[in-house]
Amino acid sequence: MKLSTVPSHVAIILDGNGRWASKRSLPRSLGHYQGGQNLFTITKEIRKLGVKKLTVFVFSTENWKRPKEEVDYIMSKSIEIFESRKEEVDHKVHFIGRRDRLPQGMLDLIATIETQSEAFDDAFELYIALDYGGIEELIQVAQNKDVKDEATFKKALMQPHDVDLLIRTGGELRISNFLLAQSAYAEFYFTKTTWPAFTKRELHKAMKQYEKRQRRFGGL
Repeated sequence: MKLSTVPSHVAIILDGNGRWASKRSLPRSLGHYQGGQNLFTITKEIRKLGVKKLTVFVFSTENWKRPKEEVDYIMSKSIEIFESRKEEVDHKVHFIGRRDRLPQGMLDLIATIETQSEAFDDAFELYIALDYGGIEELIQVAQNKDVKDEATFKKALMQPHDVDLLIRTGGELRISNFLLAQSAYAEFYFTKTTWPAFTKRELHKAMKQYEKRQRRFGGL
């Protein structure tokens, strides 16, 4: 696929895992498993298309409200998936969000992945938003005494890079407290396709839509 315009930074809200499973009369947990596997597929394709940064919304600060068994599954299964496929990680990986509420197993995995990925250059970077909330991020920045202007404000963010294209799967038409400051001038793309069913072809549709957009940033 050739694109005349490629977004430098793509952000994706990975939504619809449970609905994907329910529609097929499967346990919701299987939807989360398939969604985790799909992250590897889409990350590889996005990188191939020339995108420099990808930020994915995996688990929000509000997701702790879900049933404990579902939260426990997401945390434990994520560890299992990454452990089984960590050899495929050949780029930098950063985790953004709170870490004080994550289970020790997840903290150990984060430390391992971030340490191993330090050996790679910054030609492509994956940011995983885990126990992340945009409002909480802004509160932290507001309390930072070193923030004096736009440059120091952006530097203080967990994700310091502006988003060019924000994709949300699953049919909802909102950004749900995700990268609020970084998405100030992002182009939005919403699709009813759930995350486990979000294929390379669906990604190409989103990228083609972005290619048609005219970004003015407040100008004419």
